[in-house]
Amino acid sequence: MAQPSSRQGLIDYGLRQLGAPVLEINIDDDQIDDLLDDSIQLFNERHFDGVEEMFLKHEFTQDEIDRGKATSETDATTTAGIVTTTGTSTTISGYGTTTSSFVENSNFIQIPDSVIGIEKIFKFDSSSISGGMFSIKYQLFLNDLYYFNSVELMQYSMTKSYLEDIDFLLTPEKQIRFNKKQNRLYLDMDYNSINAGDFIVIDCQRILDPNTFTKVYNDPFLKMYFTALLKRQWGQNLIKFRGVKLPGGLELNGREIYDDGQRELDAIKQKMQLEYELPPLDFIG
Repeated sequence: MAQPSSRQGLIDYGLRQLGAPVLEINIDDDQIDDLLDDSIQLFNERHFDGVEEMFLKHEFTQDEIDRGKATSETDATTTAGIVTTTGTSTTISGYGTTTSSFVENSNFIQIPDSVIGIEKIFKFDSSSISGGMFSIKYQLFLNDLYYFNSVELMQYSMTKSYLEDIDFLLTPEKQIRFNKKQNRLYLDMDYNSINAGDFIVIDCQRILDPNTFTKVYNDPFLKMYFTALLKRQWGQNLIKFRGVKLPGGLELNGREIYDDGQRELDAIKQKMQLEYELPPLDFIG
């Protein structure tokens, strides 16, 4: 019972932590569902165990290539992949209203909603330096490393680093743009260099679905955070009854319950920054 493995199990656990069934917890079922959804969302977005690194393979379709190849034309509304937007503003008195038109390319692929972050896409175009049977890397292994001690390791490492620098200059990383709210991965590249049926591999972070990976419901942070949300909501529901006397002289104090829940939430969020979040990576250079 103390290790919930389902949505209802976590709900029952949180209510028991507040005193149920000995006490009546004055929270509506819809409020409980909302609080649990909020807890899982925070867990997926902030907790280092809330996501998994995933490599997704995508096959280009002809429609995606046509949208990526589209260029600015006079009648942009009839061109595949071209989108026209306008901006209107009121200028200085006597000059009227100014309207400007902009044209943008729809060079994106649609990403699953479970993906919340994308690191990069791996190189998929062949390079004379690093790919293929006739690449320098292949020939180096074929001709120079056919037996041990034929090449000094230091010399080989320096040669590899030099070839990687050349490869980086000749075939640089593809520029990408991604926003979670759009679920669109924009690929700023030459679409004339790819064909329908080509693949790309996307290095991304995907949320863990608790319905599939039920151990999420037993995560210590998720249990603490969800219980604190329940306590704060319980106090919020009882605030309006402050000062009301119950039979036997008891008095409801929703404000105190609410403040306790808020303090617990603040402490849990601070603890998350210190223990459960991955530290931000600094950019160097």
